[in-house]
Amino acid sequence: MPTQSKPVSIKLDADTQERIKRLATSRERSAHWLMREAISQYVEREELRETFHRDTLEAWQEFQETGRYATAQDVDQWLTSWGTDAEGAPPACHQ
Repeated sequence: MPTQSKPVSIKLDADTQERIKRLATSRERSAHWLMREAISQYVEREELRETFHRDTLEAWQEFQETGRYATAQDVDQWLTSWGTDAEGAPPACHQ
């Protein structure tokens, strides 16, 4: 079932409004479409950033609890091997 859209009011300065109009015209889209797309992309990017931040904090907490880590050199060698005939296994953790 499609999501219901609700109108939202937003105040923009005249310069930003004009810039949006120019972009919308050059893209052959409405200003409404352009603003919805911009907001959608912003929300998606920020959600990914939040997930990355949360994952980083969890990894730090795990390191604090276990002391286990992989060196940057080991990880770099492993990643460099990706897509080659000599693709390596993930590096072992150190403690």
